[in-house]
Amino acid sequence: MTGGHGAIQLIEDRCTSCMICARECPVWCISIEAHTESDPGSENARRPRVHNVLDRFAIDWSVCMYCGICVDECPFDALEWAEGHVAPGHSTADLVHERDRLAPGTD
Repeated sequence: MTGGHGAIQLIEDRCTSCMICARECPVWCISIEAHTESDPGSENARRPRVHNVLDRFAIDWSVCMYCGICVDECPFDALEWAEGHVAPGHSTADLVHERDRLAPGTD
């Protein structure tokens, strides 16, 4: 994106739920919830392999200061700047965008 900071979008298939973006955020505006699942075929191993499954990813735009630290710190490029800005809401609850609203091509 050129010309300043807009909204941030989530590329969900790149997100590993590592939580680095949430930990590095200076205002804690990112909420992530995940669970682990065993990798197929590793259930009978001495130490089964597991991976994180993203359950919830949300950004509270009423708190976000658009610093971009989350975008810069994500080692998997799962966050990126989107064109346009976050639309105003009627309440602060309207400014909490869940992962479906953070996907590319959504408001």
